[in-house]
Amino acid sequence: MTAADPRHVPVLGPEAVAMLSPHAGGVYIDATFGAGGYSRAILEVSGTRLIGIDRDRTAITGGFGLVERSGGRLTLVEDRFSNLAEVCAAQGVEAADGVVMDVGVSSMQLDQAGRGFSFRLDGPLDMRMGQQGPTAADVIAKAGEAELANIIYIFGEERHSRSVARAIIAARKEAPIRTTRALADIVARVVRAKPSEIHPATRTFQGLRIFVNEELDELQSALAAAERVLKPGGRLAVVSFHSLEDRIVKTFLNERGRISGGSRHLPELAQTAPSFHLLTRRPVTPGEAELAANPRARSAKLRAAERTEAAAHRADDVPSWPKLADVMRGG
Repeated sequence: MTAADPRHVPVLGPEAVAMLSPHAGGVYIDATFGAGGYSRAILEVSGTRLIGIDRDRTAITGGFGLVERSGGRLTLVEDRFSNLAEVCAAQGVEAADGVVMDVGVSSMQLDQAGRGFSFRLDGPLDMRMGQQGPTAADVIAKAGEAELANIIYIFGEERHSRSVARAIIAARKEAPIRTTRALADIVARVVRAKPSEIHPATRTFQGLRIFVNEELDELQSALAAAERVLKPGGRLAVVSFHSLEDRIVKTFLNERGRISGGSRHLPELAQTAPSFHLLTRRPVTPGEAELAANPRARSAKLRAAERTEAAAHRADDVPSWPKLADVMRGG
């Protein structure tokens, strides 16, 4: 790994770590370990302890060298980041000084054809970040036309979702859709794009990937878990890469950054004190130098907040969007 390789340099890395303000004796959670970029920066501060979490076994095994070099200060755990509170408890950590999250698919995953994330590289239609659960090919084979259209529209924000779903259903009647190239070709036949625009399959692949990995549900659960784990004065830093993720992070922090409950009409309702103090009223975005070095950073946004002494708020209800388990069991 070299600093010149953008695959191993976390987007907005210095800015995110600065928001955490790591200090000697502090305990930090890198909730999406990936290639270990945030972890390496935090470990550069003498006396810090770190727990790295990733559902991708490849990321965990790739971090063994950093574990060895950390002198016992880094522990890696293969798990979903929504389980970070349980991971901390299992590691004997009652409260953390900081949690950092880099949400979404990593460049390393995109660049490996065998993982099936990219429409630019032909490979099996997998898209799983971990080793368990149904693949994107399984979803394509099982979902009905209306379900596919909803998945692609809600999670991919593809306005041609109905046409794409219809084309997929027609194609799978002829032969199973098992590769990224096969799916990309199907989408390209119904979604037209100018040469200067994004690839026609971009939004469909995004929608399927988010759905297969239950990414938005995971994010909501992870944010609530971080709220429970962080000690007063502990900090949360989240880097997201598209509007769906950023909207969830923004809403979560804004709702927990203000007093809620009670009104002049119902004054007897108890008010809920803010559990976070916002550190970023507006998201931090990459500068020109980072964009020149890594074009994939162009949509990144960093939001951060500091935990107050107030109790954690009640967990938010999960939106009624399509669920993986429902689709795979046929409704």
